[in-house]
Amino acid sequence: MTKEHDLINRYFAPLCSPSDAAPAFGLLDDTAILTPTKDHQLLVTTDALVAGVHFFADDPAHSIAHKALAVNASDIVAKGGHPDSYLLTIALPKTIEPEWLQEFASGLGEAQSEFGCQLIGGDTVATSGPLMISITLLGKIPAEKMVRRKGAKPGDVVFVSGTIGDAALGLLLRENDERITKAVLGERHSAHLLERYLHPRPRIELAAIIAAYASAALDISDGLVGDFGKLCAESDVGGTIEAARVPLSDAASRTLAQQPDLLETILTGGDDYEVLAVVPAVLADRFEQEAVNVMRIGLIVERQGGIKVLDADGQPLELAQCAYDHFGDIER
Repeated sequence: MTKEHDLINRYFAPLCSPSDAAPAFGLLDDTAILTPTKDHQLLVTTDALVAGVHFFADDPAHSIAHKALAVNASDIVAKGGHPDSYLLTIALPKTIEPEWLQEFASGLGEAQSEFGCQLIGGDTVATSGPLMISITLLGKIPAEKMVRRKGAKPGDVVFVSGTIGDAALGLLLRENDERITKAVLGERHSAHLLERYLHPRPRIELAAIIAAYASAALDISDGLVGDFGKLCAESDVGGTIEAARVPLSDAASRTLAQQPDLLETILTGGDDYEVLAVVPAVLADRFEQEAVNVMRIGLIVERQGGIKVLDADGQPLELAQCAYDHFGDIER
């Protein structure tokens, strides 16, 4: 047996079905088998995370694993589906230690239990570059119920789940940005922001409600304003967001009170992994009653109205950047 086989057998085979049982056959075959029912369809999404880009190389392995699976689960939930199974491709630096791998596998195991999915295959390779993790996640959804970005109509109400900006502020803390410090925020608020950065929490409980009510939806990964713009562009509409209605945690509110200039970071910084859902006005009250932890923050308008973020006085805010862009520094 090769070292690669031993690595897979020790750390990753325990994350799938028992040996010789479908769909993954204990990772003893090169291929898994899935049998969707006639009443359901499969959703497929994939995200790659690279050390130094999506996480710090010295972040806990447990947290890295959780984030890698969570960002994919968030995509599935925003379409109205439930995570089912996933493929893991990981490029491991040759200096990686067994203790790191054990912690990583443990983090994956806890995350997949939380999200309701299991490992069914993938690939492991060695690299002289940074650690890279790619997960392809499959989700189940009732037939013809997928909620796309395209579908919003003028008059629809814009909702967002959870709180916005915590992860972006947590990243500033992690980077030791002088505008936000543990000494000023206090231990409890600082711990909350760092936790939200390290451990995104996909809103699994919202999946069925989104499928039932939303006309369009997506998860917020690159920033609330920028992702709202993507949804509006796909739907050929405009929209408004009321900044004062965007839900903030106590930690983010405290930060904003001390540093008002961080409002743009909160609105555009990314890594929230909350759900942005657009619901027809006639269904908005019912959606709000049935959904957990959601807030009305805006309205869909005609395309010529454009995308606007309004301050407390109803005036448009001027934002230097609307979303995180991986390739923002590349000249085209």
